[in-house]
Amino acid sequence: MKARLSNYRQSPRKVRLVADLIRGKSVAKALEVLSFLDKKSAQPIKKLVESAASNAEQQGQKKEGLTISEVRVNPGFSFVRYRPRARGRAAPLKKRTSHIDIKLSPKS
Repeated sequence: MKARLSNYRQSPRKVRLVADLIRGKSVAKALEVLSFLDKKSAQPIKKLVESAASNAEQQGQKKEGLTISEVRVNPGFSFVRYRPRARGRAAPLKKRTSHIDIKLSPKS
């Protein structure tokens, strides 16, 4: 059971901090942790875990018996904008995006 969030508008480095907290946990425990976490990426990841659990239920598995076996956060494309600097120059400003993949598996 998988779910994917593409082109999430936050840098992968910041999203990985949240992803590392839920890796290996049960779905119920991960949702509880994400509910009280004060990070911007906690809510989209929570929604993604719920989506993956719903996909598993559609395939006939119980939500209570699932763990998060894999969470991957890969870089997406970067918007390149320019910021004015001294002496009429410009410096590039990269606005990064992330691709988040979650895979659930039955408890072992």
